[in-house]
Amino acid sequence: MPAATFDPASARHSLFGALVDAARRNGRRSIILEDPERSPLTYDRLLIACMALGRKLAVGTERGERVGVMLPSIQAAVVTMFGLSARGRVPAMLNFTAGIKNLRSACETGEVRTIVTARRFVEQAKLDEVIEALREGGRRIVYLEDVRASLTSLDKLIAVAESRVPGLVHSRYGVRPDDPAVILFTSGTEGQPKGVVLTGANLASNALQIGAHAVGALTRADILFNPLPIFHAFGLTAGLLVGLLNGMKVVLYPSPLHAKQVPKLIGETGATILFSTDTFLQSYARAADPGDLTRVRYVIAGAERVKDATRALWDAFGATILEGYGATECSPIISVNLPEQHKPGSVGRLLPAIETRIEPVAGISEGGRLSVRGPNVMAGILHHGGPGAIEPPPGGWHDTGDIVDIDADGYLFIKGRAKRFAKIGGEMISLAALDALAADLWPEHQHVVVSLPDPRKGEQLVLVTDKLGAERDALRAHAKAQGFSELWAPRAVLVVETVPLLGSGKIDFVAAGEMAQAARVEP
Repeated sequence: MPAATFDPASARHSLFGALVDAARRNGRRSIILEDPERSPLTYDRLLIACMALGRKLAVGTERGERVGVMLPSIQAAVVTMFGLSARGRVPAMLNFTAGIKNLRSACETGEVRTIVTARRFVEQAKLDEVIEALREGGRRIVYLEDVRASLTSLDKLIAVAESRVPGLVHSRYGVRPDDPAVILFTSGTEGQPKGVVLTGANLASNALQIGAHAVGALTRADILFNPLPIFHAFGLTAGLLVGLLNGMKVVLYPSPLHAKQVPKLIGETGATILFSTDTFLQSYARAADPGDLTRVRYVIAGAERVKDATRALWDAFGATILEGYGATECSPIISVNLPEQHKPGSVGRLLPAIETRIEPVAGISEGGRLSVRGPNVMAGILHHGGPGAIEPPPGGWHDTGDIVDIDADGYLFIKGRAKRFAKIGGEMISLAALDALAADLWPEHQHVVVSLPDPRKGEQLVLVTDKLGAERDALRAHAKAQGFSELWAPRAVLVVETVPLLGSGKIDFVAAGEMAQAARVEP
């Protein structure tokens, strides 16, 4: 593990270069990666696989080209990503849950001409229609099964030889630490899809910042379990790179939705650290059999606020839930609580080498709008419809769009998204606070409050919930009991079968708003 202090110079690597450096520091024979196939990879075997696959994927692509990767969180996805990086290609991680429209948009934004996937995955995930739609744009689809079938004995020998000097092979492609390493596509939860360009130095910095921040809390003996998709930053960096680059074994699982299978594999692999979101944590705790989760020491939770009911469920297993905070543009981790350094309601202290700037927001008395700068902050944004140029953050500062407060001890508290405040009767209302209020009243259900245009008041608040029989009067009475004014009560309630979620487990605010708008609910 890194020392307690973080030296940015230690992270000055390309993405593949960071893997090579980690193998050197932690021992090439260390077992570092596993998935449901239960065939663990050492650094050595991982490097051989990257050399073999990367050499084949380089055919038909160019140095610096963005190559789409559409695979679940399994070993093959990791080998593909690092294999492309080894040969100077830039993996563009495609969110296969996003639908045809958003996938087309991502490919256009990233100027993706080749997509790597697997026939078995396409069949299981029923993505045949998606694949055909992506082909229509003239894109080439490469199936891993075909690549593997084309590997000859000579190819394998070359891969073994190259894996002995992986840094030398990689150096031929002239990839620098500040060159694009990965493209992640995000609309946040509210806006037009965009491509976030992260460099090798960004990703390596964030992984090593966590190693320095959590020194003593995480050890080489820990086994990290990641059921989150690596097309999202949380799953990619926290769930994968933190382990790989700090010498801890990572166990991947291809879908966070498999509530029964995830706890079972956690138990079988002896995982001690779990990465997840509140929504999935509840389902795992309820579905687990005795013994499945007893070795889990810590759960690292992000993407959404952790409910008290979720903490209570995991307390029964003896696991501590530690909340963190981040943004894709920051690779993504900005802060996280630690076992011996945490405050309820906070998302922990900032990682080392991150600067902050908090700007006042009219109508909000505590805290302000957060901007951050540091070695983990992105190279820039690719905008849909743009010429392919990367728009860098001004002066290296990323505006998170979040309203936060930092207390005297350095703990960061999230008040809400700047866009998730509504002005009702001249008062700024936090929609995130109302989400929490509904969760407090009905803890076993999913809720989100959205703001819709109102011809008289400018805005009206609607609670979208999967709580059957949820009533506005009950929520209003609960709000009053908690000391909130009448203005904070949503004007209407929309009960739905399922509150829409993104692939990361976050609430899909756009879809929820559209549902409320289409329903035209009345108080």
